[in-house]
Amino acid sequence: MLIDVKTRLENIDVDIRIVSAKEAADEMKTNQGLLVDVREPAEVAENHVDASLHIPRGILEMKMLELEKDAAKPIYLHCASGARAKLSAEQLIKMGYENVSVITCSLATIKQVHRT
Repeated sequence: MLIDVKTRLENIDVDIRIVSAKEAADEMKTNQGLLVDVREPAEVAENHVDASLHIPRGILEMKMLELEKDAAKPIYLHCASGARAKLSAEQLIKMGYENVSVITCSLATIKQVHRT
């Protein structure tokens, strides 16, 4: 049986922490967390968030293991709608990352709050 994205998101079987862009920015001032944009390269080229590290969802699992070996490092994921970020968070949590959060507000808000 095929399921749509809405149903898939409703059936994520791990607890995902949701934060606002401001909450993430405030926390990152003290915890040196990573802000990760999981959108596709064309989307990022068109509308880049300066403070974000770009790792497309399709290669996130491989790249995160290269980039961050500390399971406790705070990781803040975002995309355009929150859907890919939630699916990405699920995978990172299942990989053993302990401090994963998803920013679900608009991309414009993320850009405004997370300026470098």
